[in-house]
Amino acid sequence: MDPERAHLRAITAAARAAPLLGLARWRVRDDRLSQRVWGIRFPNPVGLGAGYDKWGRGIAAWQRLGFGFAEIGTVTAQPQDGNPTPRVVRLPADRALINRMGFNNDGAAATAQRLAQWDRRGVLHRIPVGVNIGKSKVTPLEDAKRDYVASLDRLWPYADYIAVNVSSPNTPGLRELQETVALGGILEELVDLNRVKANLTGSRRRPILVKVAPDLSDGQFDAAIDLVQEVGVHGVIVCNTTLARDGLRSPTALVDQAGGLSGAPLAARSLAMLRRATARAPGLQIISVGGISDADDVWERLAAGASLVQVWTALVYGGPALVARINRDLLARMDAEGVRDITELIGSGA
Repeated sequence: MDPERAHLRAITAAARAAPLLGLARWRVRDDRLSQRVWGIRFPNPVGLGAGYDKWGRGIAAWQRLGFGFAEIGTVTAQPQDGNPTPRVVRLPADRALINRMGFNNDGAAATAQRLAQWDRRGVLHRIPVGVNIGKSKVTPLEDAKRDYVASLDRLWPYADYIAVNVSSPNTPGLRELQETVALGGILEELVDLNRVKANLTGSRRRPILVKVAPDLSDGQFDAAIDLVQEVGVHGVIVCNTTLARDGLRSPTALVDQAGGLSGAPLAARSLAMLRRATARAPGLQIISVGGISDADDVWERLAAGASLVQVWTALVYGGPALVARINRDLLARMDAEGVRDITELIGSGA
């Protein structure tokens, strides 16, 4: 089956079967895995990465499948179809995917309505839900600030945190927004709106995170980390998909496909960037993503300083029991190594 078609069917099936998923015991409940980050309780550190559920259609299923949080999107201010199909390629020999989706989504207004429906049903915040926002393709780069602000304005009431995506390789020019002047302008506007929204509603400010690309040079990455701290953003997500194709075993016809590569080949770069970020900005909250597929990967990222991790491609290859398996294996290793709760592991270098 076409990978994208299979993906959409999986989300639809999960959403419809959500009431029954709890019977499969895919949800691991253990307070040793829980922690508070940005004042939000995460029942375990393993989240669903952005790009899997772009529309928020599967909200009811993600907790049942054992995720500690889920990030929906990327959502743009305007609805858009994304790039021409086919636009997802599996690389089984590398346990990887290439996608060139192009932010296909229903737009901020329609997505906000869907999240409001989940909220009315009491489903939305059973686990923390992040909303990943990006620039609409039709919006010129010089108007990007307006586009991000419009999305945040619509989606703010329903998000536990906001992820600012300036790093997808599949929207022309988007990665130019990672340059400090452009990114600083966007983040300042979002921080201001976040403060206004919180004051008007009498509720907490939403943590704002920036998702960065693995293809940044060390200097560019350092500048982005410095800017995040200067502007007062709450953290970073490291990292998005890559344009690099080094060391792949898959046939050339697959490797040469356009788009961002995710999965196991991204692991080394993602881990290196995590370590660089924690060295440069001790105490900065980081979500690590890229090449994570088992409990040992999660252990390594948490020990290196990540507070939380996300999976996406591993779910495609590992199936719906993946998260429960990771959490059970994490608990087993914690027992074996005398780690009493997950916070002891974070940044330990163990």
